[in-house]
Amino acid sequence: MKLFINTFVLSYLIISAIVMGQNPGEIYKGNPLYQRQLEFYDIYKTKSADIVMLGNSITHGVDWSELLGRKNIVNRGISSDIVEGFYNRLNYVYELNPKICFILGGINDIYNWIPVADIFESYKKVIMKLKEHNITPVIQSTIYAGKGWPQSADRNNEVEKLNKLLREYASKNGMEFIDLNSFLSKDKYLIDKYTWDGLHLNAEGYKLWGNEINQALVKHGL
Repeated sequence: MKLFINTFVLSYLIISAIVMGQNPGEIYKGNPLYQRQLEFYDIYKTKSADIVMLGNSITHGVDWSELLGRKNIVNRGISSDIVEGFYNRLNYVYELNPKICFILGGINDIYNWIPVADIFESYKKVIMKLKEHNITPVIQSTIYAGKGWPQSADRNNEVEKLNKLLREYASKNGMEFIDLNSFLSKDKYLIDKYTWDGLHLNAEGYKLWGNEINQALVKHGL
């Protein structure tokens, strides 16, 4: 298991080094998993859902219908995706006519050296487009990396900056902000018992996250 994780981390760093210096559009388009997942969306039979989970591999990593015991929810997470990638595939959210969309992203952007200010601008574009389509956006904090994840101390400082901007934006605009780090992280690091590799959540982590989502849904009458 240790060998697998080390190999995974090494591959991640190589990918980050290759894309360093590219603009966000080039980064998300260069993700081979992006187009592959869109092809699945094109053949899926689900035509409507009240709830959409929008994000990267952390969102993608669980069956939300099974986790929450709800049939009216779909997963629109793509591994290695960045927030600009979310924005450019929002049509796959609109076509479901959801009432609410939970957004989680930013960590891939940060590890690809995209400035926090640019990530925030992409985030705002996603939020504004969802609102234009009468979809309630819920912002979720970008989760810190664990101590064992490469460059986690420096990158988590950027995560903190992004979350501050997102929290302030949500407060100013009367939007809900779910602080996942308040129970998944400690001292600006993802807690070991909630992750299997230092970045992605395990079952215990998803269980806590799922509880928060259910509470939010009840609050929104869903």
